[in-house]
Amino acid sequence: MIHLSQARSSIIFEHDGDSLAVLYWGKKLGAINEKSADAIRSALTKPAFHGGLDVSSSNLILREHSRGWIGHPALRGHRGGVGASNSFTVKSAVQKDQSMIAVFVDAIAGLEIEITYTLTPSDILLMDAKVTNTAEGDYFLDHFLYWLPLAEQANEVLDFYGHWTKERQPQRRSIDYGLLTREGFEGRSGHDYTITQVALNHATGFRHGEAWSLAMAWSGNNIHHVERLIDGHKSIGAGEYLLPGEVILKKGESYVAPRAIATFSDRGLDGVTNNHYSWIRSRSNHITKVRPRPLTLNMWEAVYFNHNEEGIRTMVDKAAEIGVERVVLDDGWFGSRRNDRAGLGDWVVSKDAWPNGLGPIIKYINDKGIEFGLWFEGEMVNRDSDLYRAHPDWILQEPGRLPIEGRWQQVLDLTKEGAYNHVLNQVDAVLSEYNIAYIKWDHNRHLTDPISDGRPVVRKQTEAIYRMFDELKNRHPGLEIESCSSGGGRIDLGMIEHADRFWTSDQNDPLERQQIQRWTGLVIPPEFLGTHVGPTVGHQMHRTHSISFRALNALFGHAGIEWNISEADAKETQTLKAYIAFYKKHRDLLHSGTVVRSDEIVGNAQLYGTVSLDKKEAIFTYMQLTSLDNFGPLLTTFDGLDKETTYRITVVEDLSADDFIQKRAPGWWPALNLTGDQLAHVGLQLPVLKPESGLLFHIQAL
Repeated sequence: MIHLSQARSSIIFEHDGDSLAVLYWGKKLGAINEKSADAIRSALTKPAFHGGLDVSSSNLILREHSRGWIGHPALRGHRGGVGASNSFTVKSAVQKDQSMIAVFVDAIAGLEIEITYTLTPSDILLMDAKVTNTAEGDYFLDHFLYWLPLAEQANEVLDFYGHWTKERQPQRRSIDYGLLTREGFEGRSGHDYTITQVALNHATGFRHGEAWSLAMAWSGNNIHHVERLIDGHKSIGAGEYLLPGEVILKKGESYVAPRAIATFSDRGLDGVTNNHYSWIRSRSNHITKVRPRPLTLNMWEAVYFNHNEEGIRTMVDKAAEIGVERVVLDDGWFGSRRNDRAGLGDWVVSKDAWPNGLGPIIKYINDKGIEFGLWFEGEMVNRDSDLYRAHPDWILQEPGRLPIEGRWQQVLDLTKEGAYNHVLNQVDAVLSEYNIAYIKWDHNRHLTDPISDGRPVVRKQTEAIYRMFDELKNRHPGLEIESCSSGGGRIDLGMIEHADRFWTSDQNDPLERQQIQRWTGLVIPPEFLGTHVGPTVGHQMHRTHSISFRALNALFGHAGIEWNISEADAKETQTLKAYIAFYKKHRDLLHSGTVVRSDEIVGNAQLYGTVSLDKKEAIFTYMQLTSLDNFGPLLTTFDGLDKETTYRITVVEDLSADDFIQKRAPGWWPALNLTGDQLAHVGLQLPVLKPESGLLFHIQAL
């Protein structure tokens, strides 16, 4: 028996000399000796029921049908129609600290599989696998999936759906008999990507209960399963979705599966979140270890394709006045790109848009102490471009058939060396000529015919963009890359190793953004998530929101602005200054603290915050999304603080709502001293807020 254990979770493997199973995954168990191992083994051995096989199956890692498993196997493949049955024997299973490496062989099938399980100090379980063909002839791999058992009390599943401007909408369902499946084959993780799949109990909330999550660290096609079998087994699984013929292994070749990332929490969904944040932030290359996240002004919704240097200089002047640290010039600066029907693929500065090149505007921006960033969409090409006219063969396509278009784009085949080098070298040339600290990299359509020379290549295309991002950073030390895919179409736990920021959604409406940001943040830390103050009248929903509501919505992320700030009136300008100043002063806390989300606020409002690791400071936001259900306002509590410490809780009035539906303010307004215990259980009476308005609270230990 092999037992991996960290602060709050354990996973136990049973090695019987022939096969390897996962006996247990869940709440931390104490030390296991030989006697208690025998007891656990006996306690979890299922009976053999009538009408079934003569032995009961266990939670085998590879779930072979030949060993009596009746559900989905971990591996599926064949050798030209034969060799489809597997029975793996454990060659070795070695524990080192809180990791285990297991090697399985199937001499008849001619396969070897190596899987590594690592339970990190953050209670994140990392799983890495490699499948090798050890026999003569080709092995056609259909899929390899990671699987973990679920406890009996896991009776619901939470996952996410969505579309452009409405990503990551939650859906929670019971785990019934059969297979509950979420598959994505857009060639990217996608707007409808579930980001992680969470099994939980019906009583689990943000702050309490048990949850088991499993996600893929991968930006291509994907599979997420939850399976409940009639023999009582309940499991959660995930892997890469392979297209037919995408992986054919010759003798000696290996398929290295994308990493899977799992965690168990006995502290509700906040535990799932904080486990992920702790692990991600512990990496040596984590972005906040390099420097604080700069306050960013992106110009897309300010200028679109109408690049005018005089107007941009006016915006830059205002940006410098209010404290912006980075300005990003979006689409429209290159080639014949005066609209979205032409120019993609020609990454040279347009003389029409910028007669004097980008040098003068970059110098103007830099002279004000502001960084400059630039937009690219290197994976796509317009047919109306010099690149396509020269190389129509450099797109992903079934031979003899032109794929349908999205935004008048075709997908550039980065698995072809010529196409890859064209993009890399043109982008490199621009970055070498100008002082560019940051690039926003877009990906505006999914892959409908991901075929190169007759073979599916989603996997290779995904690996190519990883490789390109890494190479650009290698050539330009300090370069940061934002991953955008029509907003949130490529946000996943794989891209965090290659990009420094995600554009969370093309939706800038703060009301819509509340849900999108809440659930994207389930596993992705806020320092990765671009959150911007949009225009007074939103460009997506055409609603008008107060500057306070827009600023509060944008604060809990990698904050910024996407708006022609030259249009801001005096009040809006004053609030923008306060927003930027507060963000700069407190971003270290916002991007390092423990997440707290309230279960007490239901239906039409949200309360969320971050508490410093030493529990001496916290920032909370209360957002009234729609009108109140009752006549009076809610009383809210604040969790996650030290119960014996006395705190000063203060409303940040220059960022909070200033217009209420009330005759007088609550008796404590705008500040009060309470202990952490009192804040968690007595709480504060809120003012009567109008819909689509909010409050910002700053809490400090006395």
